[in-house]
Order: sequence, then structure tokens, then C-alpha cells
Amino acid sequence: MNNPIRLYMSMSLDGYIAGPDDRPGQELGRDGGRLFNWLDDRESDGPSGQVYREALATGAVISGRRTFELARRWQGDHHDGVPIFVLTQQVDDGDVPPGHARFVTDVEDCARQARAAAGDRPVMVHGAGAAQALLRAGQLDEMEIHLVPVLLGSGRRLFDHLGSAHIELDLVRRLEDRDVTHLRYRVHRPEGDA
Repeated sequence: MNNPIRLYMSMSLDGYIAGPDDRPGQELGRDGGRLFNWLDDRESDGPSGQVYREALATGAVISGRRTFELARRWQGDHHDGVPIFVLTQQVDDGDVPPGHARFVTDVEDCARQARAAAGDRPVMVHGAGAAQALLRAGQLDEMEIHLVPVLLGSGRRLFDHLGSAHIELDLVRRLEDRDVTHLRYRVHRPEGDA
């Protein structure tokens, strides 16, 4: 696949992507910053540096609305001026997102717009809500999970609201680094599905 829609997410071993009480001013929740210690090596030549550079080479971003707001709307520029498609259930009159961001209310339309904008580069996905919506719609192609060896015990889980559908994943890459294992999965689709 030339430009996969790929989730990038740091996650604890027990499935949390943020600690409890994630909110403005405490965006990662209590103790949630622990999930991002691997970013200390983002400038390295090692696996974490490689994964970080790949993330920044994406050509568009799909974000959930909650993630977008907690990130202070990235001031309209996530990285390098790439388009940001914010998947949301509704758009309030007069709420115009800054810079390169735009609101989209339909999952399939959001995926289509992001792929077109990214050209031949992958599309980065941020946020549990966006990831789950894309998975349910059959639009998420890959997941890059930065698995951190910690049990947070509570907080916000990545896959809490997927429903009962069975989703198979194929492990296509595993990179070990200090304090993290980067796991890339391809979402398996039955023969004939694109």
C-alpha cells in the first residue's frame, strides 16, 4: 500500500494511552508522560529515532476532536504544514480550526481526503476515538504501537469502544529500543476487501 492510514500511539502494557484525569493542563493524565520517555531518543540513529522520523514523513494527519483540543489544536500545524483532518461528530457555527486543520464529520470522507492530501506518503492518525472510528469503517490500514513496559492501572484505553467485531492483525515489524518496543501491525482484511 502506497499511502497507508497508520495509527501512531504510545501505549502501556495494560492498554492505556493516557493516565487518569486527562484534561487541559494535564493532557496525558496523571503519570501518562511515562508513555513518552522513548521520545528522549527521537534524535538518535536507533529504532526510536527511525520511528520518529517516519512519523514526521507522513503527508497528512487524521486526529480525533478530543486529541486535537487537548493538543491545543497544534496551533494549526502538526508538522511541516501537512493538512490536519479532525474527525468530529459536529462542527459548531463559527468554529474555524487554525492553519492547516479542517473539521470532517464523515469517517470515509475523512480517510479519502487525507489519502488524497498525503499523495504517496502515509497518513498519521492520532487519538483513540479516531482510531476506533477508522477501524470500524475499515479505513485504518496499520498501527504503529509504541509499547511501553509499564502498567498504568487506569486512565484512557486505546481500544475500549470498538464493539464486538473481531479484527485480525498481522505483525509486520518489531523494533526494540530502550524503554519501548515499536510494533507495526497491518490490519488484516478478508480477501476482496481493500
